Amino acid sequence: MDKQAALDELKRRQEIGLQMGSPERIARHRERGHITVRERIEKLVDPGTWMEEGLLRQLRSPDGREMPANKVNGYGKIDGRTVIVRADDNTILAGSGNVRGRSRGLYPELTQEQNFPVIRLGESGGVNMQTVQGSIGVLAVTYPAQNLLHPRRTPHITAIMGNCFGDPTWTAAISDLVVMVKGTCMAVSGPRVLEVALEEKTTPEELGGWQLHAEVTGLVDAFAEDDEHCMQIIREMLSYMPQTCDEEPPRVITNDPLDRKSEKLLKIIPDKANRVYDMHQVIKEVVDDGKFFELKPFFGKALITCLARMNGRVVGIIASQTMHNAGAAGADECEKAASFICLCDTYNIPLIHLADTPGFLVGRPAERRKISLKIMTWMEALALASVPKITVIVRKAYGMAISNMCGSNCGADFLVSMTTGEISFMSPESAANVAFRNRIEEAEDPEAERQKYIRQMELGSTPWDAASVGLLEDVIDPRDTRKYIIDCLEIMHERKNGFISKKNLQPWPTGF
Repeated sequence: MDKQAALDELKRRQEIGLQMGSPERIARHRERGHITVRERIEKLVDPGTWMEEGLLRQLRSPDGREMPANKVNGYGKIDGRTVIVRADDNTILAGSGNVRGRSRGLYPELTQEQNFPVIRLGESGGVNMQTVQGSIGVLAVTYPAQNLLHPRRTPHITAIMGNCFGDPTWTAAISDLVVMVKGTCMAVSGPRVLEVALEEKTTPEELGGWQLHAEVTGLVDAFAEDDEHCMQIIREMLSYMPQTCDEEPPRVITNDPLDRKSEKLLKIIPDKANRVYDMHQVIKEVVDDGKFFELKPFFGKALITCLARMNGRVVGIIASQTMHNAGAAGADECEKAASFICLCDTYNIPLIHLADTPGFLVGRPAERRKISLKIMTWMEALALASVPKITVIVRKAYGMAISNMCGSNCGADFLVSMTTGEISFMSPESAANVAFRNRIEEAEDPEAERQKYIRQMELGSTPWDAASVGLLEDVIDPRDTRKYIIDCLEIMHERKNGFISKKNLQPWPTGF
């Protein structure tokens, strides 16, 4: 083949590679409210930085016609940082298939040497049934062990951008962060397979819709309104992550004063311990410019987990939310906390705890969900985490639950209470009812007797006693919370020569 013929053949093959499904399939894809795979990538990466690999890999239709592959892979930059992108083209065979080329750096088992974050844009029906049926097919496409053994060296983010079954679901389940477009589905098998195999009739929404994963499974960290919003969320997620686990996340210069006092905190935090308030407002007052990125906002709602910045440094915040079950953590909150601690410890993100908890949500339903094991798994994750840990008791700190909010026995580098703190085994009201029940019932005036014992139980609950014997580093004015945490972070950064963790939690599972 002469030079011009070779160039013409290259152009012909490249044009095939850039094609998608039929015009009808593309039209149906757009009618569902989606943009095409390369349009997604254009909105994800910085302009002019996309370099596609594997463009010449092709499929063959049953009649021998050349077809473009339905996997789009390559490199791009997000805010100037190189990332690997793996994306499904749903307009070709519904994104399914078993084409697994060995392009270097494009599959999880190979990316650990690349030191680049990996972003998977999933919209696939799983494997192509016609090509994997039989012993050779199924053994050839079984999920590779290398993917399961990856040591989380680089951040992995998966987006569920359409109905996903099989491969993108497996990838999402072991990713560091997952975002899902509303109206899509993520499940192991699709409704058609379930109807044939199990005679179970269901819809994609019932099977694995966004609300299921938001409120029940907790498998998804954030939710997008559409494809473009999804790309914006991925970019924001990545902004809080380092390039690799050996680096700190990018620091962002802020004009928010480091010693800014917050008079609002005195109004936000109620005087009475039995009144609820929104901990989001406290977080907003403390972090840089009032900005934070919440993960799993609809799951385990008595606990807030979010990424934010303080003095430009990325921090992970675990905070009680009294607006749900008075801030009492149940099984979902335990899973949420353990997963978040693993994420932060792996990627060198200091942990800030804002505690206001009356204890755990216990009882028969909790016991059926192994609440005791989940509580201890949360504590074990805290004990193993080697990034800086700073705990601020905002108000209530009752019983063992304060341990799970990184109390004195779980390795807090700084443990302080606001002047509003109330620390004890249980609330004074409950303690009086339990310890003096008989005396209260036998008294001439039971309510007066009860109030007497409540006042007695309240005496040692203020933070002053604990501070006087060194169990608290300090008691702080709520208005000075931001400055105190930032000062602690600067001290820890110098003391530990940065925030690089020992990676004790790196091999832990990504879910619990």
